[in-house]
Amino acid sequence: MTLAHINHLTEELSAYRTEMSEELQSILDYWMKYVPDELHGGFVGRIDHDNKIDPFAPKGSVLNSRILWSFSAAFLQTNRKEYLEVAERAFEYLLANFFDEEYGGIYWTVDYKGNPLDTKKQIYAQAFAVYGLSEYYKASQNKVARLTAINIYYDIVGNSYEKKHGGYIEALTREWKESDDLRLSEKDENERKSMNTHLHILEAYANLYGIWPDEKLKEEIKELIHLFLDHIISKETHHLNLFFDDEWNVRSKLISYGHDIEAAWLIPEAATIIEDKMLLQQVNNRTILLTNAAAKGLDADGGLWYEFDIEKRKLIKQKHWWPQAEAMVGFFNAWQVSGDEKFLNQSINSWHFIQKYIKDNHNGEWKWGVHDDHLTMTNEDKVGIWKCPYHNSRACLEIMKRIDALLQ
Repeated sequence: MTLAHINHLTEELSAYRTEMSEELQSILDYWMKYVPDELHGGFVGRIDHDNKIDPFAPKGSVLNSRILWSFSAAFLQTNRKEYLEVAERAFEYLLANFFDEEYGGIYWTVDYKGNPLDTKKQIYAQAFAVYGLSEYYKASQNKVARLTAINIYYDIVGNSYEKKHGGYIEALTREWKESDDLRLSEKDENERKSMNTHLHILEAYANLYGIWPDEKLKEEIKELIHLFLDHIISKETHHLNLFFDDEWNVRSKLISYGHDIEAAWLIPEAATIIEDKMLLQQVNNRTILLTNAAAKGLDADGGLWYEFDIEKRKLIKQKHWWPQAEAMVGFFNAWQVSGDEKFLNQSINSWHFIQKYIKDNHNGEWKWGVHDDHLTMTNEDKVGIWKCPYHNSRACLEIMKRIDALLQ
């Protein structure tokens, strides 16, 4: 590598880092301005594409936990006190309204006044509570946050872990009993185990380990990583398999490019946190293959397609906001691991696509997504049960952190 190339690369990374810092502030400014519910507490449950607030919308625990994580992480990296104040609001509302005092764990939704609405114990939601609470403890040193995160972790292990074949059952009733409806959303398969829930349990456990380096937790993180290597990442296609029965037989025919690229950096992140170098090497070899599989979903404009239906041989010609955010980090990580600059270019091209088509320069924040003709999906939320500040703020924070480490 020549000195001229090094200088060019340094300039490129510095510019990328500056733009990420500015974008992080822009995203979080939107959430601080529009999303706090000053009448009923916490945060409003839904804002539509045109910034119209639905004051009676249910409030989702995942949205609340992701706000908690985003503002805690942003405070840790920027030291802006207003971010910690929003995180504190999210923490207090989570404990006061989403936490089940009788049976433990977190409700799926509450109504607009904060009363329990859908009280099922979706393990995905429990994982995000652990993830957000762990980050808030790092930011605040609030011992209740740490204790609550640990208690919910015990709820997950004690009630959802499937002992015979390993892994976690998708959902249970409020009382932690078997449930007929295991789906995370209406579009999902009603199967016992899913890639998505396991990915975010792994993410949550890794973050919890950072504040509570428990040996049993470490072994559970290792087991989760091996489940990805042995069952969830296809050995044939290198894409993620999405749904499974108890015995890890594959029960889906979809490729999710966004989850491919998200897992490609979250799995090695977990191996790094537990400081298992041999496992990390094994993971890096597989996740580079996973990254290349995800890259098959890249369009010429730099955007990442949503899904591909293998059975119908049909591409879902939409580009949602969150796969673009994950692409920024996933491809950047692959460049750091491999040294192949095609991955760095894919990361930067993902950001350029976001700037051109996803960032809402009129109403703020990011659009839900665009169709194949780049027309905006105006019938989708700006804020909602699934539309949160987590993917895009995390992408900004990760790129900033990684570039800072490289330039130092």
